[in-house]
Amino acid sequence: MSAVEPGGPRLVLATHNKGKLKELRELLRGQVPGLDVDTQVVDAAAAGAPDVAETGVTFAENSLLKARAVAEATGLVAIADDSGLAVDVLGGAPGIFSARWSGRHGDDIANLNLLLAQLSDVPDSFRGAAFVCAAALAVPGAEGIDHETVEYGQLEGTLLREPRGQGGFGYDPVLQPAGMDRSCAELSSEEKNAISHRGQAFRALLPAIVDALSEPQLK
Repeated sequence: MSAVEPGGPRLVLATHNKGKLKELRELLRGQVPGLDVDTQVVDAAAAGAPDVAETGVTFAENSLLKARAVAEATGLVAIADDSGLAVDVLGGAPGIFSARWSGRHGDDIANLNLLLAQLSDVPDSFRGAAFVCAAALAVPGAEGIDHETVEYGQLEGTLLREPRGQGGFGYDPVLQPAGMDRSCAELSSEEKNAISHRGQAFRALLPAIVDALSEPQLK
């Protein structure tokens, strides 16, 4: 376990996704006295954290696997999330396989096109779906992980028949949130963050994050 350097990073988000890092920094801005979110809240690459295989069978298991491994490797408070799209008529799939639904991890276009093809004959009234997120916090101690917490978020909506919008990533262009007439990819960052599954999970985790960062730093 690495020592926490004064003035250095204090919190690592186990991701290489800059969009997720930006969301977390904005959520934490002004929440922890003395925390410079732009320099002390970092992603996995900046912290030199290892890539962690998502071998769990639930969102919670995967998020905890990543948070624990990164906290142990870096000595920093670590956050990880696992999220995906759960489609009603597919029994909750793609679920934890959302990022690799087409067989190639992270190929957003291929994943989205395959999903739309699979649902092409499904009537609008049966196209319910939700983005689901489990966010985990792992706090390192003198001997491994001191404590950990998991929180959840869910954004329900309906799947469109073709992509709309240029914002967001993943399946954002085809999920229209309940009560709205735009896809997630047509929302501004502020609008999306206010309702997103990840935003919900991170906000639920916020008190635990603040407590962890307010504790004396590891020596």
